[in-house]
Amino acid sequence: MKGWQFIDRVMEIGRERGVPVRVDMMRGKGSHIMLHYGDRKTVVKGRRKELGAGLLAAMRHQLSLTVQDFR
Repeated sequence: MKGWQFIDRVMEIGRERGVPVRVDMMRGKGSHIMLHYGDRKTVVKGRRKELGAGLLAAMRHQLSLTVQDFR
């Protein structure tokens, strides 16, 4: 999964659940951006880069989302 796909899926989940989601492009260095999901947040490495399995798991955990949310 690429960074933009992760962001799109989190935004879709937020719309389904009524949770506010926002992307803060100014809160990251280089290609890193801050993704806010309700009162939780995570840093997305890069929108065009492929995200590894461990990084995806950590980002899901930081946002309190499950593997089933991404299927």
